[in-house]
Amino acid sequence: MIQARHFQEALHLETLVPPVRETLDIRSPDTNRPGMQFCGYYAYFAYERPQVIGKVEMSYLEDQSPKDRIAILTRYFSYDIPCVVICRGMNAPEELLRIASKNGIPVYRSPEVTSKLSARMIQYLNRQLAPHVTRHGVLLDVYGVGVMLYGKSGVGKSEAALELIKRGHQLVADDVVDICRIADNRLIGTCPKQIRHLMEIRGIGIIDIRAMYGISAVTDSKTIDLILELETWDETRSYDRIGLQEETIDILGVPVAHQMMPVRPGRNLAIIVEVAARNLSLKRMGHHAALALNNRMQFPSGTCSVPETEEQDEK
Repeated sequence: MIQARHFQEALHLETLVPPVRETLDIRSPDTNRPGMQFCGYYAYFAYERPQVIGKVEMSYLEDQSPKDRIAILTRYFSYDIPCVVICRGMNAPEELLRIASKNGIPVYRSPEVTSKLSARMIQYLNRQLAPHVTRHGVLLDVYGVGVMLYGKSGVGKSEAALELIKRGHQLVADDVVDICRIADNRLIGTCPKQIRHLMEIRGIGIIDIRAMYGISAVTDSKTIDLILELETWDETRSYDRIGLQEETIDILGVPVAHQMMPVRPGRNLAIIVEVAARNLSLKRMGHHAALALNNRMQFPSGTCSVPETEEQDEK
């Protein structure tokens, strides 16, 4: 289900026939152009999708006699269509508006060309219909890598994020991160609108990052590429010092790179987060420092054995 008002505002649509309900029963991110249906072919009519009427469909309707146009539109609007969007700012036939209103089907109009509107609509619906989950943490854009700081309350996530913002990186969300899966292997994190650009610093309170550091210090969304879990340093625990073991955390069926980061006084968390982000970028480019070191230790330069030739065997 999609909120009708949000659908209309997000796509900048003009309402010609208002919806009778607050929600639109849209369950697919795809759209349908009803050219074949206007010609009478309903065998594979995707009526559950938003209907987009472009110049071709509208020209066909206008070429019909009023009687034929009414017959076409009466059959068309007999299906449970979620909504109809007319592109290019075209005027809708009076019969279309009347029959749509009679059947309780909302009709909108857009000044955009059909292909551009369809692309934006699919992108919008993909985002709205994608699986969502909420996680506690701080999400930042660090050197183009979406880094989510995760850990118990009071461990220092917001303080580390504030230092990163001062170093030129961007805040996406503090405390609450809304996560949606927009592809089989891609997660996008955003911040709830009520607390967007705000951050809580213990001892100071709520601060507005955008007002304090400027528009370049914040961004509305970012892919989630790396999760750094902060925890208080435990002397009895053994931490990975090489980096050969690569762990992941499953969020909405997508594995995300995960690293444990012990926190204790004196550690510069901002620099460590920057290094972790750069290191992940290098790994994606094929350079894995820990594996390279491991290979050097196993096969020191000049000690690799060379197979003997048949001529050497005879000697």
